[in-house]
Amino acid sequence: MPKIQANGIEVFYNISGTGEPLLLLAGFACDNSYWSLMMPHLTKKYQVIRVDNRGVGRSSTPTQPYSIKEIARDVAVLLEHLCIDSISVIGHSMGGQIAQELALNDPTKVQNLILISSWAQANSIFHTIIESWGDLPQILDWQQYQKIILPWVFTDKFLSTPLAIAQILQMAINYPFRPTPQGLYDQSRAILNTDTSDRISEISCPTLVMVGKQDILTPVAFSQQLAQLIPYAEIALIENCGHGLLIESPHAVAEKILGFLANMSA
Repeated sequence: MPKIQANGIEVFYNISGTGEPLLLLAGFACDNSYWSLMMPHLTKKYQVIRVDNRGVGRSSTPTQPYSIKEIARDVAVLLEHLCIDSISVIGHSMGGQIAQELALNDPTKVQNLILISSWAQANSIFHTIIESWGDLPQILDWQQYQKIILPWVFTDKFLSTPLAIAQILQMAINYPFRPTPQGLYDQSRAILNTDTSDRISEISCPTLVMVGKQDILTPVAFSQQLAQLIPYAEIALIENCGHGLLIESPHAVAEKILGFLANMSA
């Protein structure tokens, strides 16, 4: 599977489909497989590039702390390696932070921007949660850790579905590329040390902001702030979904994404 050297680490990526390039950036503790349910929808029209952010999946876990800006630079090196001059970028959660930095650092590179369940400036509740998510892997096993996270990510309706929790936990336990406690700690601190609220108005590309109506981790107000601060941004609310809307309602999310991108290319 393909990897490149970027800023002193190995970055894993994969490419599926044909058409215009589309970059997918996952969130905290998630590798490229988090987009799996979205892929059948997106690869019908796009060449989809997925990345494992530093610290997760098959990319390197650095021995030193790092920032969201550094992850964005990793991605920029990958795009240069692939000879991509312009691309549509979708980021979920922390991936949205990375996507914002890409758009701010090189406005000509990001053609269209889609920020899902993300934020410019979070609140103290969010910071407390993310801080704990970085600390808990030091004292909990992987299964216990997943049980702590799940209620923040999915809606009550989804979690009450028979076997839903058991299936997600089983997938997590069987996953062969688990992040290390140090990797999770460093990712959490990169999230906490990023705030784009004083710069995000500089984003000039067409932007779609999307969030689940029942998201309790990154609530609707975070996305409303993004839409207010980014010039000409659109906002879309997804019914009956929480932070894990890529899993809870992939069809509805894909429909919004494809509609937005089609309008931008019309």
